[in-house]
Amino acid sequence: MNHGLTLVLIGAASVALLMLLLWLIHLRTGNAAIVDAGWAGGLALLGVLYAVSGGGYWLRSALIGTMSAIWGLRLAIYLLTTRIIGHPEEGRYQELRRQWKTNIPFKFLLFYEFQALLCVVLAVPFLTASCNPEPRVSWIEWASAGLWTLAMAGEAIADGQLNKFKSSPSNKGRTCQTGLWRYSRHPNYFFEWLIWVAYASFAVASPGGFWGLLSPALILYFVLRVTGIPATEAQAIRTRGEEYRRYQRTTSAFAPWFPKAIPQEKT
Repeated sequence: MNHGLTLVLIGAASVALLMLLLWLIHLRTGNAAIVDAGWAGGLALLGVLYAVSGGGYWLRSALIGTMSAIWGLRLAIYLLTTRIIGHPEEGRYQELRRQWKTNIPFKFLLFYEFQALLCVVLAVPFLTASCNPEPRVSWIEWASAGLWTLAMAGEAIADGQLNKFKSSPSNKGRTCQTGLWRYSRHPNYFFEWLIWVAYASFAVASPGGFWGLLSPALILYFVLRVTGIPATEAQAIRTRGEEYRRYQRTTSAFAPWFPKAIPQEKT
């Protein structure tokens, strides 16, 4: 059997098992949001697995393995500590329970395992780079690592600003509009997408790496159309109403940009 296919099958089984364990944990805790930490952790697992077992040039494998591990573990820990452990279930998962109505545990099992499948697809850049034996790291790969560093810093800053805002009791029920959140309603999603652009551009230097371009395309689709901005903003409107609608009118949804001024109504 092809070595790359063997790695994919081992990786898929590993992430599927991880999601099964997290699904069992969620049955005990009643908090389905643990799947988000599992998604990040599963991708970190695949990145390290491919880097160690891919058989490619050691420095390239070390770079992509380290980048995927740092990103995935940071995000998983951040989500566990700020949104899952000791916190009530997020509104978007509560909304899913209301929409599904029946067979909710089984539907969540399918949802969790779909995240495992998504991890395998998104990890293609990790796989192609880790299997590349070319004994030289190209300028494209170094530039991509630089972009990854900047995007990681941006995401960490955005997450830190939001967490600091939420930690103040006086901000309960209000919308964070300071720091990066003044220029984008979802700067964390924007920098997250840039991280995946960096992974894909890193992989382009390897044989078959162009398949990795699917990863940032999928991330962008899910963020803009499915589980990212639409679900997050629907929940924000349910809980914050007119304040959030005003925020929508003044602030870019995704890419950071200068806020708009709202013309005052004539009296």
